[in-house]
Amino acid sequence: MENIERTSSSSWLKELVTRFYRNEIPSRAAELAYYFLLSLFPFLIFLITLIGFFPLEPKDVLNLIREFAPEQTMKMIEVNLDAILGSHNEGLLSFGIIATIWSASNGINAIVRAFNRAYEVEESRSFLVARGMAMLLTVGMIFVIITALLLPVFGKAIGLYLFSTFGLSDTFLTIWSTSRWILSAMILFIVFTGLYYFAPNKHLKLQEVTRGSAFATFGWMVASLIFSYYVGNFGNYTATYGSLGGIIILLLWLYISGMIIIIGGEVNAIYRQKHHGLS
Repeated sequence: MENIERTSSSSWLKELVTRFYRNEIPSRAAELAYYFLLSLFPFLIFLITLIGFFPLEPKDVLNLIREFAPEQTMKMIEVNLDAILGSHNEGLLSFGIIATIWSASNGINAIVRAFNRAYEVEESRSFLVARGMAMLLTVGMIFVIITALLLPVFGKAIGLYLFSTFGLSDTFLTIWSTSRWILSAMILFIVFTGLYYFAPNKHLKLQEVTRGSAFATFGWMVASLIFSYYVGNFGNYTATYGSLGGIIILLLWLYISGMIIIIGGEVNAIYRQKHHGLS
């Protein structure tokens, strides 16, 4: 039994390595990083402008990113956002909506192509259907992110209420406050599940995409933290690239993120192929 499991794991890994080179995952991850970079600031502008209608502050959005992003990248994002938002342009919200939807739809289309390659299918959906799906996925991600930002606000109030009502210890508040990591993982899992389920031009069942979602969630969180630690303690990109160091770090982070998302799609495709005998 142990030998069978070892053989199965070896077979999965061998197939994944084969697909890594055959489906040109590094090149596709670089394409995703480019589109992610183009859509990042319009998305943040739209998100920060939108949260003015909720009991939130711009720093709440940045704090969500700060948990994973390298320090130099965060400084660059904050400086540029301050410069943009400091203009008090009333058209920022409408601009953010248009730019976010257009840029994100390009990124989603790149993801769709990568997933279709993983499942070995051609894109048969019309341009309007593909763009409409990209827009819906973008809106869905915005909704999920706002929910992720709102939950800690209300979660803190709930925690304080339970603490005072039932006379719980300070340890409870500490555990309650650190639950944001669990919340972040849940939010990421939902986003990835929606992406893996709707993006490919393939009729899939929900259980067929959960393995890739779990891999992408865990892999992205761990990879982001490791990369952030490496950049903060060992990688001196400023010495090599000068003032462009922050951009290079951001691109590398987005490249790693894109690669993990694509590999998650490959994991789902391998599972479907091996357990259902389907292409």
